[in-house]
Amino acid sequence: MNLDSAEFIRVGTSYYAIIERPTISKDTEKIMISWNKETIVNDLGKDYISAIKKYYGFCCIPQHTNYEREVGDFYNIYHPLDYDIEIESEIDLNELQLKIPFTLKYIKHIFGEQYLLGLDYLKILLENPTQILPVLVLVSSERETGKSTFLKWLRRIFSFNATFINADSFLNNFNSDLNGKLLVLVDEIITDNQQVTERIKFLSTADRNKIESKGRDKEEVESFYKFIMTSNFEKNFIKIDKKETRFWVRKIPSIIKNPEFDKYLYKEIPFFLNYLIRITHSTPKQTRMWFTPEQIRTKALARLMDFENEEAKSKVYDILFEIQENFNTDEILIAPMDFQSISKKIHGRNAINPKEVRNILKSFGLTPTDNTYKYEGYELLPHGEFVKIDRLGRYYKINFSEIRHFFDESDESLVIN
Repeated sequence: MNLDSAEFIRVGTSYYAIIERPTISKDTEKIMISWNKETIVNDLGKDYISAIKKYYGFCCIPQHTNYEREVGDFYNIYHPLDYDIEIESEIDLNELQLKIPFTLKYIKHIFGEQYLLGLDYLKILLENPTQILPVLVLVSSERETGKSTFLKWLRRIFSFNATFINADSFLNNFNSDLNGKLLVLVDEIITDNQQVTERIKFLSTADRNKIESKGRDKEEVESFYKFIMTSNFEKNFIKIDKKETRFWVRKIPSIIKNPEFDKYLYKEIPFFLNYLIRITHSTPKQTRMWFTPEQIRTKALARLMDFENEEAKSKVYDILFEIQENFNTDEILIAPMDFQSISKKIHGRNAINPKEVRNILKSFGLTPTDNTYKYEGYELLPHGEFVKIDRLGRYYKINFSEIRHFFDESDESLVIN
């Protein structure tokens, strides 16, 4: 073992070695591991100990420009970027653009019509890492969209300041992997656990978090997490209410990538960072999360918020479709209680209730009869056969062909004004 390239430091009363670890890509990455004082003496001699730099403790000050490893008498555990950002050099912006064609094309693919907001988001990450930002989620049920590539690309840019975790990690008592991180990356999230949702919401805006490692007491530290996630489940990867303003959800279309696309993307990183530093924000800071809810609202977000209502709509559609198919009729007379009765036999405990039916039909512009009347309704028998049955109540007259378009889905991820 060659220790000539290692750097040793003492933090408090503990010793650490800072070394270069080989990576799969044949590069190296700088890591810090605990080291024993006696081993240092045995390997390098007693006199070496007195020359080792000493610090009172660790601190975490996120900086990407004008980075300082030593802040006072403390050792900054936030990692410097692996790329040179030439702040004061005069570099032509047009020349930089010509050097990042793959990057700009990719960002346009990810952020679409919100491209400028996407550049703002990335510029804020680089220049103002403590700024609170919305939880960014890239969703698509399609294959080959490049959404996972986005997480890997950010991990390459921000190195050890980014970490990959899974949804279950939010419920784990031991969370030291979050300590000092800027980016918390979650690939393919799907959870119906409300605790996970609440934890993400809390941490995305919190300025402090309690870190716990095995065998050590909890320690309260400053936090500045930015959550970026992907999911194949567009409508129900997480449960959020309709008043939630902390999520920015984008539906990502499929993309045909050059087999060497990732390689080109990584190669352009230093030029892209210098480009980000030099462009101006397209929008000023307007809220604590920089962007307004209106700026980051998308159809993908609306579908997520409206998932439970969409489920109810789907049940209404299924029932109307079955009646229309079985009786070859476009005009259907049916009351909310009829929907519930049929739904109980199809959906069991998850049956639609009359209030949900009324709200859905009202959103279609339909109203029930103004009084109680006799009508010929429908019933689903235990063996699965639909039959007509005389009923009494306030019913809806539904022309299936006229409301069918309300059940059509749009896949575009456009901003809703």
